[in-house]
Amino acid sequence: MCLGIPGRIVKIDDHAKKLATVDVSGIKRQVNIACIVNEDHPVNSCVGDWVLVHVGFAMSRIDEKEAALTLQVLLELGEAQAEIEAMRRTGKQ
Repeated sequence: MCLGIPGRIVKIDDHAKKLATVDVSGIKRQVNIACIVNEDHPVNSCVGDWVLVHVGFAMSRIDEKEAALTLQVLLELGEAQAEIEAMRRTGKQ
């Protein structure tokens, strides 16, 4: 399963190479934005966009509401995973 993590593009680092900095819940990483740019949406217009990031690439643009909902679900999944791991460690089923 591939998992895209929502993040917001905060700056363009290299126009020619289509590299940008994305903020994912306060963590900033450089990603390739080639998959989300075209003639109608050039590199310069990407700052502020919400995107799904996977293995260093912004795979698609999403709206802010979808980003917030996805982040919430990922947080809940993380909490559920932590609970399952705690149950495994204590031998409870």
